[in-house]
Amino acid sequence: MNKESKRREALLYHSEPTPGKIQVVPTKKYATQRDLSLAYSPGVAEPCLDIAANVEDVYKYTAKGNLVAVISNGTAVLGLGDIGPEASKPVMEGKGLLFKIFSDIDVFDIEIGTKDIEEFIQTVKNIAPTFGGINLEDIKAPESFEIERRLVEELDIPVMHDDQHGTAIISSAALINALELAGKKAEDVKVVVSGAGSAAIACTDLYVLLGVQVKNIKMFNSKGLLTKDNSSLSELQLKYAVDGAKIDLAEAVKGADVFIGLSSGGILSPEMLLTMNENPIVFAMANPNPEIDYNLATETRKDIIMATGRSDFPNQVNNVLGFPYIFRGALDVRATKINEAMKMAAVKALAILAKEPVPEQVNVAYGATKLGFGQEYIIPKPFDPRLITVVAPAVARAAMESGVAKNPITDWAAYEDVLRERMGNDNKMVRLITNRAKVSPKRIVFAEADQLNVLKAAQIVHEDGIGFPILLGNKEVILELKEELGFDAELEIIDPKTNEEEARRNRFANSYWETRGRRGVSLLDSQKFMRERNYFAAMMVNEGEADALVTGHTRSYPTVVKPMLQLIEKAPGASLVATANMMLTSRGPMFLSDTAININPSTEDLINIAIMTAKTAKMFGVEPVIAMVSYSNFGSSTSPSASKVREAVAYLHKNHPEMIVDGEIQADFALNQEMLAEKFPFSKLAGKKVNTLIFPNLDSANITYKLLKELYKVNSIGPIMMGMGKPVHIFQLGASVEEMVNMAAIAVIDAQEKESKKIKLAK
Repeated sequence: MNKESKRREALLYHSEPTPGKIQVVPTKKYATQRDLSLAYSPGVAEPCLDIAANVEDVYKYTAKGNLVAVISNGTAVLGLGDIGPEASKPVMEGKGLLFKIFSDIDVFDIEIGTKDIEEFIQTVKNIAPTFGGINLEDIKAPESFEIERRLVEELDIPVMHDDQHGTAIISSAALINALELAGKKAEDVKVVVSGAGSAAIACTDLYVLLGVQVKNIKMFNSKGLLTKDNSSLSELQLKYAVDGAKIDLAEAVKGADVFIGLSSGGILSPEMLLTMNENPIVFAMANPNPEIDYNLATETRKDIIMATGRSDFPNQVNNVLGFPYIFRGALDVRATKINEAMKMAAVKALAILAKEPVPEQVNVAYGATKLGFGQEYIIPKPFDPRLITVVAPAVARAAMESGVAKNPITDWAAYEDVLRERMGNDNKMVRLITNRAKVSPKRIVFAEADQLNVLKAAQIVHEDGIGFPILLGNKEVILELKEELGFDAELEIIDPKTNEEEARRNRFANSYWETRGRRGVSLLDSQKFMRERNYFAAMMVNEGEADALVTGHTRSYPTVVKPMLQLIEKAPGASLVATANMMLTSRGPMFLSDTAININPSTEDLINIAIMTAKTAKMFGVEPVIAMVSYSNFGSSTSPSASKVREAVAYLHKNHPEMIVDGEIQADFALNQEMLAEKFPFSKLAGKKVNTLIFPNLDSANITYKLLKELYKVNSIGPIMMGMGKPVHIFQLGASVEEMVNMAAIAVIDAQEKESKKIKLAK
């Protein structure tokens, strides 16, 4: 995508369908006049009076306790500099979005139109009663230091300047583990810090708390080494200024153990890296270009322990590992501040978590067989679901122990359960799927690439590194649409109907005829079929000229699935083909089967569908808890529809006791843990959160997933084909660009899985 196209896409993202990235949503009923009279006058007077009598009741009756202000004056926005408060608003909204999706904290972004320190401080103090916490953002140094210091002192709610402390906390956790791997002690190492801004100062301050000696630190700004005779240095920078003659960065890194980069790209050369001590620790955190390229650094020194700020390399120092959970813990104990003890608790929690066994969901997301503590894993991954239940409680405990918690937690197990429930509101699955696909991209045929939305999806797949699109369709139309989209990548474009594809059509036709000749298909039929894009695309996958296939945007599902079932063999051991839809609900991902193929599955079919769906859930790191649903509960009906479900469950209980599955059961009992525990405590589902539903027929499955999608705007990924020997996946008619991108990622993951199984069998 060219620069102008990227600009247009970013602007459209922020402006359509509704301007901005966040909104306010009611949390109480408001349908009736009675509801409104409670929400506002006269009912609202009662909590007002209680709060007036006891101000702490504001946390009981309002959203204050889960509300953070993200506040900036726009003087140091990303790499854009001083662009003003209005121009900073998209960034602040984005920070609010991260707070919500990672820790379920609500945010109002506040942009303040002043550069005067006193005016800024007074403005924040005046609005502070609204909020449970203050996140300062993108305020230039040195003003940011004084603003944060004053607000921490003068307010009785948590205040943190994340630009300083977020990077400091994450990199400190990484440093603890890097030192352990390097076999070095904090008090002995020589450290070079490239950068002397707010983040660099905050990082170095925390490193000193970890044991690094100030005398062993050399800090550089853009003008060189900080020295005590430099009158332009701030008081905070003077802490790390040295006596004596200036030396350059190259001289400073000779014999150094640690290099911390918070400056600009490319300033640490391979030659300089070679002069560092054994097992050098390099945190090159400039973005988007690190102080030294990761691949170049690891090729130069095999003993290097390295982290960057980038997501495409191991050991990403990403602030999202910290601020959502630090504020979560602080809010939950109603802390009056975020102090050094709380920051250090977050540091240690992150460091310890990196040494724990990694959940399969995280391995799946990063395409790893088994992530483990070592050179390429010294800090947790941002997708790790344990972060909220590890970091937030650590911060909360530290707040209590340091005497700044007004609402101490007494039941820690219950608190962790609450935190897990909060994360059910976050649709991380799309990010997990996309990340997993990008680990090992595959060649994907887009069989309808002459459709604008399909080509848009292919463009995103290519530019995001999800896969390598092969574009099928009218070549002239595709080229025109590519130009319109600014999609300038050189990709293979194939029009199956053209003369230049005649040889390949005939080759595909002969291959197809050889397999279908005894089933009433003539060679002439085969040649005719190969002019049709879905047959041609399927044969590309069959013949190894592509790894996966996606199609179906413009045609009905039965029309598109027919050639796939004709051309593609079932997977080894599969007795039928079925589909599952992954619904990204507020309670987390839900798998629904069979949503597209088997109209009235038999008992045996339901057994196989349940087993295949369980395997599909596990492919995405989800441990399946399966309810086989019906209109009846555990034998309350003897109808054939209910009986086949009951018989399927009995078979699974006997032959697959490791599966968590039960039924037949009504959907509300399956999804409501309290109802289930009360009425059917004997069920294998009792006390568990169901995440997979197997339906008795296609009607109920298809209707359910489409109702969820349309009525509640639940994102749907699917139908995911199960039981096919090759990675072919079919969109629903009229699928959106987003849905097609997600399905392409599924196709890539399917190809990865099938390739992995093939390799294992070969061994």
